[in-house]
Formats: sequence, structure tokens, C-alpha cells
Amino acid sequence: MTQLEQAKKRLITEAMNQVAADEGISAEEIRQRVAEGSVVIPKNIHHAFTARGVGKGLKTKINANIGTSPSHFNIDEELGKLDVAVAAGADAVMDLSTGGDLAMILRSIIAHSPVMIGTVPIYKTISKVFAEKRLCADVTEDEIFDEIEYQAKSGVDFITVHCGITRESINVLRKSKRMMGIVSRGGSLMAEWIIKNKAENPLYEKYDRLLEICREYDVTLSLGDGLRPGTIFDAEDGAQITEMIILGQLAQLAREAGVQVMIEGPGHVPLSRIAGDMKMQKRICGGAPYYVLGPLPTDIAAGYDHITSAIGGAIAAANGADFLCYVTPAEHLALPTIDDVREGVIASKIAAHIGDLEKGIASAWARDRKMSEARNRFDWQTMFEVCIDPEKAKRVRLGSEDKDRDVCTMCGDLCALKTHARAFGDDEK
Repeated sequence: MTQLEQAKKRLITEAMNQVAADEGISAEEIRQRVAEGSVVIPKNIHHAFTARGVGKGLKTKINANIGTSPSHFNIDEELGKLDVAVAAGADAVMDLSTGGDLAMILRSIIAHSPVMIGTVPIYKTISKVFAEKRLCADVTEDEIFDEIEYQAKSGVDFITVHCGITRESINVLRKSKRMMGIVSRGGSLMAEWIIKNKAENPLYEKYDRLLEICREYDVTLSLGDGLRPGTIFDAEDGAQITEMIILGQLAQLAREAGVQVMIEGPGHVPLSRIAGDMKMQKRICGGAPYYVLGPLPTDIAAGYDHITSAIGGAIAAANGADFLCYVTPAEHLALPTIDDVREGVIASKIAAHIGDLEKGIASAWARDRKMSEARNRFDWQTMFEVCIDPEKAKRVRLGSEDKDRDVCTMCGDLCALKTHARAFGDDEK
């Protein structure tokens, strides 16, 4: 049985206990939320690791994308990215590889990972077809589903599938005035297949077949936003909303079939619309956990889009987003390096923590209080332990001229806290 099926039968699983321990709430609360579909626990029956939950009332989780490209593939480098991402605080890693020995790369990442692993199966399907000098339109339904089943058997915990790219949503897109069209790799491939074959998306038309595979291995469906906006000028257009409505319907069918499901979201969204977008998705998709890329509230920060994403991600998390997919400084420019991966995770962790403060997550507030108390008493070691990036904080502090004094180099003897103590010392005794 899947986590969802067991939750509906009022059974508390070991994974639910692990999530409860991580969140500091009761296992029964976790079970109830899994049963209603507001929390998912992505954990394949063939993948051993300590489970984490995504969804209502839980800490905002972080995903890091890694993976090869056709022009750059090195498994040692990808495993290095995985290690760095986990060390920096990622709760999940997605293997988006499209170059090299894809089966070996996926097996190695799953075996090496202490966190949940996600994939986009259509990438591997199409990559193999292109390697055989075939066209996207040549892919058969069986090839698509066979790859999904292979990855499920291999231990993948959640998969992104672009079920909302349908003949209907493509027709809406055709009539829209989009500046950038489809910017999702998986979404564009599914759209090409539909258009060239004059047929319906098999992931939509044969959705029951997809659910059967996911149910057998307890793979969580991540219903992909293939029509997400790739520029702030395309945000919340008819194509995006049409797809979201379809995904909401499919999410309900998944839950009825005992399959855990979450929904993916935008994309590029103006700052003022992010909060509304989060709330709209929750209404349309029946409270399913929301997994967002960014969002990015401006299009002009190439090289610094991890910062852009952190700004949008904090607002998204504060307004209901449950899972943030990191963005690295290399976004829109190149394949991320190991350093880019680390920077991306740290930026997303900051955004997630700010969101958790706004959500009222007790552990987030306790962490900030601990930091403030440590700063007030110049407890540098505790500050290092509590901050999001202890390594950098320690490096900056120990590299300063005043590392052996209870001041920072910026203020020195003009330290405000020490001035306050001198001025108000008698009053506060």
C-alpha cells in the first residue's frame, strides 16, 4: 500500500513517524494530512533514506536540480553536486540528466543519495530517441510508460510528468498573446509530440496507466507546469490557468487511486501577483502541496537569479508554497557548477526560512530567537551553529582583524550593544 492508502486506513507508517520527528508534531497529525492529500511523503518502496514530508503546516522544503547535458557529462561531478546540495540543506535532488550513460547516472545518484530523488522521465525517453537519430514524434506510448516504470523500479521517489499539456491547453496557448511560448523542456516536447502526431497526450489520455505504475512503487506524482510563464509578461495567462485547472482535476483522480500528488507552479511572476498565484493554486488543486520554481519577479538578473528566486520564493512560501525548487546563478546561462549548486541551495534555504517564519513554524521562530540571543551576548560559536551557512559565516569572521575581540570590524569600539550596556546598565539591573 502507498503512504496515502495506509493513511486513509488510519495506519501510521515508519515514514510518517520520521516526518513527525523532523517536524516536531505528532505522527497522527501527519497521517491525517497525508490522508487528506495536503501532505505528501515522497518515498519509493525501493529507496532507503529518512523520509521528509512536503505540504500543509510543515517546514518549506528545498529541491536542487543536478544532471548532465549532451555536451557535458561527468558522473563524479554530479555526485559532487549532490553532496554539496545535501550539505547545504537540500531536502531533495532531481536528476535532470540528458547526456552520457543515463541509466548509470540515475542508478548512481539514487544509490548515493540520503534524500529523496526526483526525475523528469520524458528527458531520458527523448534523449535516447535523439541518440538513435529519431524524432520526438517517433516516440511511442509504450516507450514513454516503459521509461516511467523503469525509473519507478529503480527507486525514484517523485516524477515530474506534463499531463496538463493537452490538445485543449495547446489550443488555448495558440490563441494567447504569449511573448515566449512554452519554456518548459518537458512541456515543449509533449506539445511537439501532440502536434506532430495529431493525437492526445498519452500521459493524459492513459492517466490510469500512469497511476498504476506510481501506486505499485509509491512514487509521488509531481504534475508539471508545462505552460508556466517564462517571462513576467506571460504570467497568469489563459494557457497557464487552463493547465492548472486540468492539473487540479488530475490531482483528485490520483488521490482517489491512492497515489500521492503535488502540483508544480511558475515560473516568472511579478512580485505583486505571487501571493495571489499561490492561493489560487491551492483553491483549484484541492490543497495539494505546491512545488514552485522561484518564482522570479524580474527577468533581467542573469547571473544573480538565485537572488531573484529567493525574493520570489520567500513571498511564495509565506503564502502557501510548500516546496521550492532552487535557482542557481547559472540559470538561463549555463549548466550549474558545484559552486553554483551550493549558492542556489543557500539562497533557497533563506527564502524557505523567511516563509516559515510567516507560516508560524515554531522551529523557525526558535532558531531566530537563538541567533538574536547569541548576538546579544557575543556568542560567536552559537551564531555559527544557528545561521543558514555556518561555513561562510565562520570564514568571514575568522578572517577579520577583530576575530579575537567581542566586536565586529565594522563597528569596533563603537559597538552599539556595548554602548547600550554602558548607557543603560544601571537601569537594566
